[in-house]
Amino acid sequence: MREPIQLFYWPTPNGWKISIALEEMGLPYDVSLVDITNGDQFAPEFLNISPNNRMPAIIDPGGPGGTPVSLFESGAILQYLARKTGQFYGADERARLVVDQWLMWQMGGVGPMAGQAHHFLKYAPEDLPYAKDRYRNEVARLYGVLDRQLAENEYVTGPDCTISDMAIWPWASLWEGQQQVVEDKPHLARWLELMWSRPGVVAGRALHAELRGDRSDTKAQQVLFGN
Repeated sequence: MREPIQLFYWPTPNGWKISIALEEMGLPYDVSLVDITNGDQFAPEFLNISPNNRMPAIIDPGGPGGTPVSLFESGAILQYLARKTGQFYGADERARLVVDQWLMWQMGGVGPMAGQAHHFLKYAPEDLPYAKDRYRNEVARLYGVLDRQLAENEYVTGPDCTISDMAIWPWASLWEGQQQVVEDKPHLARWLELMWSRPGVVAGRALHAELRGDRSDTKAQQVLFGN
């Protein structure tokens, strides 16, 4: 029996990427909660695994060569799990290149831009119209790119779900909090519902969902944003 992967996690879009992947891939895992509103991400023992003080991270006892491996950065973890299982990464190198480029598109675009939109629209202590417009508009542009891609594909890179879908969906599923609309993006709206129909997505998204709290709390803001 395989030893479970240890998942260092909190219920955020980046955390959901990995909980969804583990559920979709059928990999056994145990959860170690990293309460980012309480500063757990700065604990020395966690920094040994994730030196950038960000979750998610994993420890896989059955890493390459049968020896344990620890990984941080959600994109790197997704690529590792896909290679480990041979799932959700395309059938050949050409297909994997397409998956990789959309995974990097999420890592460098949707995640950071949507994260900034959330911050300035919901949590920033000052009302900064320029920042709100800047990130709201950039997220809208990115979702337009995604909608056009999905006009030609059932999932982001083709007929099958891949780790690129698992990376993008957690952020895109929060479109309302980013003050976006999907009525003018029918292919994006279809795909959002398609992903919701997958049991692994539902289970990964539900993992410790009860811990998603109110980040307008002053103490949480001080820990998360240094306010």
